[in-house]
Amino acid sequence: MKTLWTALLILMLQFFSAQENEVYADGVFGFEENKTQKIFTDWTRVRLDPGVNTQVVDSLQTNQQVMILKKEETVLKLGERAANWYKISYQKGENTLEGYIWGGNLCVGYRNKNGYDFLFGLSKTIDRKNKEYNQIEKQNIAGIKVLEGNTLIDEVYFDTGKGEELSSASFNIESSHKLQNVDFTLKAMVSGEACGIASYDQYVLFKDKKLITLPQLMNVGDAGAYYHSEEYVFPNDKGGVPNAFVLKTEDMEVDEKDREKKKHSSKTYLWNGSSYKLK
Repeated sequence: MKTLWTALLILMLQFFSAQENEVYADGVFGFEENKTQKIFTDWTRVRLDPGVNTQVVDSLQTNQQVMILKKEETVLKLGERAANWYKISYQKGENTLEGYIWGGNLCVGYRNKNGYDFLFGLSKTIDRKNKEYNQIEKQNIAGIKVLEGNTLIDEVYFDTGKGEELSSASFNIESSHKLQNVDFTLKAMVSGEACGIASYDQYVLFKDKKLITLPQLMNVGDAGAYYHSEEYVFPNDKGGVPNAFVLKTEDMEVDEKDREKKKHSSKTYLWNGSSYKLK
């Protein structure tokens, strides 16, 4: 009987240990079956079966279009990025081929305008020092690439927080916002779903085949307790300033008497048609 109880105890410990170590995919890498996607990273490996130890049968370049055939249950975590493996099909010449790729190598958003392909994806995790707490933290690095056909024209990279901040993402092309010599503006966003988890908005100007990143916006809050919000006011917005964009910040916290205390601040960045500087 003692042996039986010992065996049961070991099984329970293994079960709970497995639960704690189970890896869940980030929401930004949840791609739908029977829909097209694009490769973000350079020379993504195509494998015979899902898993990093399986045979490599091919490799695909950035901007290659693929069809998602099946989402596998297997999840791989690299740094702060966790994604399922996907069975895909793709064209190479006149041939339609199949294989498996890791979802973290796919775009989380892509757009086409004026003959250019704009890709938004997450490329890697790096260690970055948190000056406030004097410690090293893991940060995801996202990127936007612009291609003309298969030729890379330009690319920019920026922080997007930790894995818990990768629940959802969006990527859109907006107007020039009446900024001089700007063709149009790209806006990439990643967000967490829980209270206290930040979301990041990255605006990127496109002009003369160049990508120019604006200072990143961060929003975070806990319902009924506090929030920190940042937004841009562009020249075409109400209250906008010609040849400039204004960063508006609002902070709110509830004191011990349940009173809301708010603080507002702003910074103005002057735009000369090719670059910006703080006023």
